[in-house]
Amino acid sequence: MDLNEVKYVDKPWGREIHFALEKEYVGKILEVKKATRLSLQYHKKKKETMYLLSGKIKLRKGDEEEIISPGQSITIKPKDIHRVEAMEDARILEVSTNHLGDVVRLEDDYKR
Repeated sequence: MDLNEVKYVDKPWGREIHFALEKEYVGKILEVKKATRLSLQYHKKKKETMYLLSGKIKLRKGDEEEIISPGQSITIKPKDIHRVEAMEDARILEVSTNHLGDVVRLEDDYKR
């Protein structure tokens, strides 16, 4: 049996834990610190589903905002403008198509 390599990627808002990197899909856990947020962004090709493991987040998708609690899930389709903001320390399970470099940032608190 071959175990997958797990990769830890530090981010200004916390970190990503990459646990699956396959041709067809990618699996990550996003650890987002309270009062931080990810870029306002969209993807040209990437489709992703987020499942909140713990904490509380505010998710902006298009012109709508929703408070997401543990156990809730949402899918982001290509070209959906979205942003995650942590209201509490949060852990998000993300499964997506393998288009990792496919982010277009519209706003970013960290000047990336």
